[in-house]
Amino acid sequence: MRPENVHATALLIGERGIFITGSSGSGKTTLALTLIGHCMRRGLFSRLVGDDQLFVEAHAGRLVCRAPATIEGLAEVPGLGPRPLPFEPACVVDLHVRLLPAAEIARFQEDVRDDLAGCTVACIDLGERNVAVALPAVMARLSIAPFL
Repeated sequence: MRPENVHATALLIGERGIFITGSSGSGKTTLALTLIGHCMRRGLFSRLVGDDQLFVEAHAGRLVCRAPATIEGLAEVPGLGPRPLPFEPACVVDLHVRLLPAAEIARFQEDVRDDLAGCTVACIDLGERNVAVALPAVMARLSIAPFL
């Protein structure tokens, strides 16, 4: 079976893979870069896996994603276009962050799961273009300092 190509951004924080989806302009890249910077300042390993397009497929019941070779190591910066940065070639996805319009988001989301490429993955819905709210929500969901 061939990997599925999806419009998304992914990153690693430590050993945890975060997969971010949303419409164009919803803030996927901004959230990923903010998470990477936030974690790096706290001494946590964090790297981009891919921005804008990812190949996803199931491996032993886990969702694995990687960037197409043509765009690996690049993140799209608004107004400037793709820019290189350190990256990891692939990750196993532990959390799916769905960026949605604020009106579509439940205030409390306990143990939400999503099916991607035949794999069940923990999921959280967050408001698009709202990094100030998304950053602590992702850190809390992953139990990363200051959330334990």
